[in-house]
Amino acid sequence: MRADFYPLQILLLTISGWVNRHQQDMIAYLVEENRVLKEQLKGRKLRLSDEQQRRLAAKAKRVGRPGLMKAIAELIVRMAQENSSWGYCRIQGELKGLGHRVAVSTIAKVLKENGIQPAPDRPTSWRTFLQAHWGEVVGADFFTTEVWTPQGLTTYYLLFFIDLKTRRVHFAGATPNPDEPFMAQVARNLTDAVDGFLADQRFLICDRDAKFTARFRRMLEDAGVQVIRTPRQAPNCNAYAERFVLSIKSECLRRMIFFGESSLRRAVLAYLHHYHTERAHQGIGNKVIHHRDQAVEGEICCRERLGGLLKHYYRAA
Repeated sequence: MRADFYPLQILLLTISGWVNRHQQDMIAYLVEENRVLKEQLKGRKLRLSDEQQRRLAAKAKRVGRPGLMKAIAELIVRMAQENSSWGYCRIQGELKGLGHRVAVSTIAKVLKENGIQPAPDRPTSWRTFLQAHWGEVVGADFFTTEVWTPQGLTTYYLLFFIDLKTRRVHFAGATPNPDEPFMAQVARNLTDAVDGFLADQRFLICDRDAKFTARFRRMLEDAGVQVIRTPRQAPNCNAYAERFVLSIKSECLRRMIFFGESSLRRAVLAYLHHYHTERAHQGIGNKVIHHRDQAVEGEICCRERLGGLLKHYYRAA
């Protein structure tokens, strides 16, 4: 660039700075003027004609803050989804506490655009339900594995129950024929007043598999356990049970061949002992379900189960 252009650049920057300061001064004056006019009204609502509202809206569209409006709309949706009983005015009040003044009509419009019904017709979210009853909810599910028997390769159905809060798992049984008598006995065992796995629980989540028979559900509900059946093809509604199935299959069952029901049961019980007393679980902060104090010094040893398929490292006392 030639040196004779420098004075022109300096002049342009000077003019630009003056214009910017002038604009800031004008904005500050208009803001103050608007504040004075509002004080003159003394709390009375300013009534605008349709034409005046249209003109203001046209100007506001150019100087509006789309990023902020998008954030407020997302906040409105979040509040509605996480609080099924909150109506428009309740959401408006919560927004005001966060420094956002939003009209009720705007809140209604945002919710309608996002397919969210008004408060009386809005269902409680699944997440809110689980949080409200955390410690009282158990999930249940079946999974299958193949077993060699005298009749050939046979499919076995394994039934388990998992406490969502503690991740503790109860193995209810394995059978090639999970019929109604089998399920009725499971229900009796689960609701036993002394050591039943559901003795202190209020809700059981299971899918709509026909193996969870009407008699099974009725026996649980008679014992005070409400059965909640998930929508069809909605594994996320029973995600904790689904995650356990993935763990036991990938860490144990898919790596073994079973000859007879007894070998299957030994493997499952060995895995559950490892699962409860040795394996750390990310969902509970990488802790062991049945934690025992261990030495912090000493030789590092390895405990093996199922021929080394499952390993646990610890320090010798």
